[in-house]
Amino acid sequence: MKHLFYLLLLLILVTSCKSTSSATSTTKKETSRNTNNLCKQLVNDASDKVGLPYRLGGTTKAGYDCSGLVYSTFKDHDISLPRTSIEMSKKGEIINRDDAKKGDLIFFKTNGKSIINHVGLIVEVLDDEIKFVHSSTQLGVIISSTKEAYYKKSFAQINRIVY
Repeated sequence: MKHLFYLLLLLILVTSCKSTSSATSTTKKETSRNTNNLCKQLVNDASDKVGLPYRLGGTTKAGYDCSGLVYSTFKDHDISLPRTSIEMSKKGEIINRDDAKKGDLIFFKTNGKSIINHVGLIVEVLDDEIKFVHSSTQLGVIISSTKEAYYKKSFAQINRIVY
């Protein structure tokens, strides 16, 4: 009788360990799915603003500057970022260009500057090209590419904010 009791106890322990580990993997899948959904929402929300005008210091549909576009898009999803591109570049994790994905931030040093002064949100990653939505002083909110000479030469880094 004692052996039967120990056998049942062992069976319960083994079964409970299996269910715990499968629950953990489901949670990881759900977390990954939630992260992917959030990144898609961020990209969609920022892309919906394409065509709106540039406005220095702007964070509304009346006009955006580059960091204002990113700041307000993330804020709409309860993610707090600093207000300037240089300060944003210090947040999250700097990642290798080859690891970039939708929803990451892409930073540039434009107009011959030695510090980061421009930011965009990655909307598409192809083999040798990254497309990003940003607010340009001349054209307002647009989608550009790292294949464009201007952005190719001024690329600085990519940061992951949403894990």
